[in-house]
Amino acid sequence: MQIDPSTLTPKDAYLLMTACLVPRPIGWASTVSADGVPNLAPFSYFGGVSSSPMTVMLSVGRRRGRPKDTGANLLATEEAVLHIATRSLADAMVATSAEAEPDVDEFALAGLTAVPSERVAPPRIAEAAIAMEAVLRHHMEVGAGPVDMFLLEVVRLHLEDDVLVDGRPDPARLAAVGRLGGTAYCDTSYPFHIARPS
Repeated sequence: MQIDPSTLTPKDAYLLMTACLVPRPIGWASTVSADGVPNLAPFSYFGGVSSSPMTVMLSVGRRRGRPKDTGANLLATEEAVLHIATRSLADAMVATSAEAEPDVDEFALAGLTAVPSERVAPPRIAEAAIAMEAVLRHHMEVGAGPVDMFLLEVVRLHLEDDVLVDGRPDPARLAAVGRLGGTAYCDTSYPFHIARPS
């Protein structure tokens, strides 16, 4: 089969792309509005960009042409906390994807504990094994939607001791959740290793 992406409807293009790009890490983003109202939502268009300085990319689609709460909050306050969703928190993570009014507390909605961050205003998830406090460095509108693409510099990391081996997160202990197509997910409980050529 061969497909010309320009012939697809936006919905069909999304469904095809998200089924091809698997697994996708999930950036579970905590932000606050200009008025200080917290928001929590997951995004699977997320990934690492640079390690010097530590920088991640978060792509936030729009809803009916308007920025989602996460995008609007990032544009207003330029701060976020990106959490890595784990298998034990997968149900809570999906619960925070609900289309809720801006004044709804997604932490409470999902039964999560919000705790203060150290360098940024948005709270972090106490139960999360990895949380990255980050500040906005670049914003760009991308595509026909458009979507809002944010490059965020990580300024503080919080790592749960139980998932660390030699000071770094171990994929099997972490059981990080990846997004597949549709409602399917996977986790990193059973990694395999292949040595790189010398």
